[in-house]
Amino acid sequence: MMIKILIGIVVGGLLGFGYYRLVGCATGTCPLTSHPVISTVYGMILGGLVASSFR
Repeated sequence: MMIKILIGIVVGGLLGFGYYRLVGCATGTCPLTSHPVISTVYGMILGGLVASSFR
């Protein structure tokens, strides 16, 4: 179970950073996508939550 959550966290972090790099926010007014650390951590949290919902 723990391995599945860790994989979800890693994948979520990569997707969060990828979203920052590819979509992002050029003006800096978007709170989640204007900084790479924030979008990566947000992706990690969501990835862990999604991975923990599967059995």
